[in-house]
Amino acid sequence: MSDTKFFDELSAKLSELVKNSPARDIEKNARALLMQGFAKLDLVTREEFDIQAEVLARARQQLTTLEARVAQLEAQRNTAEE
Repeated sequence: MSDTKFFDELSAKLSELVKNSPARDIEKNARALLMQGFAKLDLVTREEFDIQAEVLARARQQLTTLEARVAQLEAQRNTAEE
């Protein structure tokens, strides 16, 4: 049991040291730089991406259907001309 208490205390002390160290400031600055960089990019959410992928899939299906219909009509026209 005392080993667990020792490790808990050590962990707490290390966490406090990191919190008050320059490493924490570096992490904050790096996070701020990353957020600023991401804000400049034209990113979309996963939900928006999934919706657009679904719209694209439906458009492809409609295109395939229309291509088949055009081919059928052209075949009918060519048959009628002969």
